[in-house]
Amino acid sequence: MSTKEVMMLISMIGYLLLIVAIGILFGKHNKTSEEFYIGGRGLGPWVTAMSAEASDMSGWLLMGLPGLAYATGLADAAWTAVGLALGTYLNWVFTARPLRIYTQVAKNSITVPDYFSNRFHDSKKILMNIAALFILLFFVVYTASGFVACGKLFASLFGFNYAASMVVSAIIVVVYTVVGGFLAESVVDFVQGTLMFVVLITIVTIGANAAGGFAQVIADGSAREGYLSLFQINSLETGAALNFDIIKILSGLAWGLGYFGMPHVLLRFMAIRDARELKKSRRIGSTWCVISLIMAVLIGIIGRALYPTLLAGAAVENIFIEMCKRLLDTGLLPILAGVMLCGILAAQISSSDSQLLLASSAVAQNFFKGLVKPKATEKEIMKVSRITLVSVAVVAALFALNPNSSVFRIVSFAWAGFGATFGPLIIFSLYWKRINLAGAIAGMVGGGVTVVLWKVLISKLGGIFSVYELLPAFIVSCLCIYIVSKVTAEPSKEIYAEFEEYKRMMKEQ
Repeated sequence: MSTKEVMMLISMIGYLLLIVAIGILFGKHNKTSEEFYIGGRGLGPWVTAMSAEASDMSGWLLMGLPGLAYATGLADAAWTAVGLALGTYLNWVFTARPLRIYTQVAKNSITVPDYFSNRFHDSKKILMNIAALFILLFFVVYTASGFVACGKLFASLFGFNYAASMVVSAIIVVVYTVVGGFLAESVVDFVQGTLMFVVLITIVTIGANAAGGFAQVIADGSAREGYLSLFQINSLETGAALNFDIIKILSGLAWGLGYFGMPHVLLRFMAIRDARELKKSRRIGSTWCVISLIMAVLIGIIGRALYPTLLAGAAVENIFIEMCKRLLDTGLLPILAGVMLCGILAAQISSSDSQLLLASSAVAQNFFKGLVKPKATEKEIMKVSRITLVSVAVVAALFALNPNSSVFRIVSFAWAGFGATFGPLIIFSLYWKRINLAGAIAGMVGGGVTVVLWKVLISKLGGIFSVYELLPAFIVSCLCIYIVSKVTAEPSKEIYAEFEEYKRMMKEQ
């Protein structure tokens, strides 16, 4: 290993040790399951905003999106970024404050499945357990994407064994999450969101300067057929321009729908100490999201200008890593490169910790306490939570063993799963008092099943059926909720009374 690589590695090890230290520091606050899962509803507006955005973006922001822009140009990456930016803002506007208030009304719910069960007075816990099953399914996949990102990072940088790198990274995430819980991961996510933001802007600035300025980057992109068009993409293999039709544009924009159903983002809305502070969080989070997405797309485009033939296939997702290595390789700059590359660790960790915590809550809070042992003590719940967290991480690591896995593709499937399974139900539950338990179950199952069937079978038909599975599944879920709720019995008077109480609190707060 060269001196430069040692310098980078030291920076990254130092960062990982800091993360573990934060977990240990905040671990002493976890006396109850409410503190472990939702931080006692004590988050401030800055931590709420930054942890929501950082936990959402994952390694996809620094690897998947830049890789997509590097390989195909502006269109695919830009329409996806626009959809995500719109989805982020609309989720803050229409979901954050109502959900924070309604979860209080609904028996102080501390997880998303809890909220669904309490909102619809599901005494048999059917809805809760269906929600928990989908959380386990899609979070295993989602968490695997983060582990893949870390494995690729260390394998590409230092030539380490991919599987060993991925496993060690997973162990570090598990240790600090098991010890620290929600409060630790939220504080860490605040730090990591800040780091990711600074890293993105820094690499774009350094990269553009190395390429001869933004004017030269634009000139280089313009020379490639369709590369800077919003309605064409450029083939990395042949250099030819290919049409980017309305179906693909809708697929990109549809990413924004996913935000309404992301449990790890929704949990931040539920955890803020005062619903009135969410307006400030919205401004912070939306600004962070828009600027970060723009920078991520620019990294891919600048990377193509600097290194047009360096990467191909799944390796295009390493363009950010390569830029850090090659642009910061003299003097003491490798130390800075190590710090920059910690941005990928930050992105991966900030998502994986949230996903593992949510998956563990699905089993401990919903299966164990909800079905197996309703009178379980806090100590028993916490023990099951931690065992589950480790188990989910092991399964996710097994999914991530393939070094050729695409971070973008893995995330896109899990994103669609959560968006269609929970998104429509969250919106209807907050804005339509006529929705009932039967409609909620139909919407959740309809959305989740459609995502899987569309991805595995229907999309293979091509044409209009090649649209991103989130869009048709979201529509199917909405139709199931509305139609089934209309043809079955109305909610009880108690549910209507709670809805009116929620509306009253909305006006007061």
